[in-house]
Amino acid sequence: MITTELARELRDNGLVWHPASGDVFAIDSGEFDGETFTVSDMTIEAHEFDTGTILGFNGTTEWALDSVAVENAVWLPREDQLRGLLGGTFVSLSRTDAGDYVVETARDGVHARFDATDAETAYAHAVLALITQATADAAT
Repeated sequence: MITTELARELRDNGLVWHPASGDVFAIDSGEFDGETFTVSDMTIEAHEFDTGTILGFNGTTEWALDSVAVENAVWLPREDQLRGLLGGTFVSLSRTDAGDYVVETARDGVHARFDATDAETAYAHAVLALITQATADAAT
C-alpha cells in the first residue's frame, strides 16, 4: 500500500477519486493517523448528493463515525488501480537485481523509469509524473 503522504500528493496534483466498493482510504485528519478504511456495501458506502460524496459508516464496526466527506478522505489506490490509471503509457513492470520494482512508461516517444521498493509506490510515482505532465501540457 502506498503511503498516505504519497496518496495526498496524488490527490493534491489532480487525481480524482470516485469511491467504489473495495477502495481503501484514510481520513485526512491527525486523529486517525495510521488507520485505513475500506469502502464496502456492508459497512462503508459512498452516498452521492448534490453537495458532494459522503462516505457513510454503517453498523457497529465503525461506531464512532457517522460519515465523512470524500474531500476529507485520501484514497490509497491499489497496484491494479494505479496501473489502470497509466493506461496506454504503461510499458512494463520489472525487478532489479537488488529487488526494487521498476515501472517504465512511454508518452509521446519519451520513456521514463520509476524505481521503488514496492510495486505500488513505483506505479504511484509514474501516475504522479503523468498527472504533472498532463497539467503542464494543459497550461500551454
